[in-house]
Amino acid sequence: MEYRRIISITGLSGLFELVGSKTDGAIVRSLEDNTTKFVSSRKHNFSHLESIEVYTTGQNVNLMEVFVAMDKSTEALPDEKDVKAVKAYFEKVFPEMDFERVYNSDMKKMVKWFGIIRQNEIPFAFEEEAVEENEAENK
Repeated sequence: MEYRRIISITGLSGLFELVGSKTDGAIVRSLEDNTTKFVSSRKHNFSHLESIEVYTTGQNVNLMEVFVAMDKSTEALPDEKDVKAVKAYFEKVFPEMDFERVYNSDMKKMVKWFGIIRQNEIPFAFEEEAVEENEAENK
C-alpha cells in the first residue's frame, strides 16, 4: 500500500485506501477494518493525505512532514481524546505548528491517522521518493 493512495472522506471516520474511482464516487477500503465499499461523491468529499497542508509559524508544510516528525520522535503517542496531552505532544514533536490556526480536532485527527498509518505499516514517501528508494534498493 502506498501513502499516495490514502484518503480521508468527510462524514466518515478513519482513513481509506482508494481502490478505484467512478464518475459518481469511489471504491474505498477502510484501513481500520479492511471493508470495501462504494462512497458517493454527491454526499462526501475526498482528500488525499498527500495534498493536506498544516499551518506553521512559517510556510505551510505537508501533513507528511508532521507524520515524519512524529515517526522520528521518542515521545509516546498521546491518547487522541485528551486534548491537553495532544497539544503538549505536538508542542514537543512539531513546535513550528501554528497552534492558533490548527484546531484541537485537527491535532486529534493527526494522532489518530498516524496510529492507523503506523498500524498498516505504510511508508511516509511521495510517489517520486518511493520510486527512487526502490531503484536504490534494486542496485
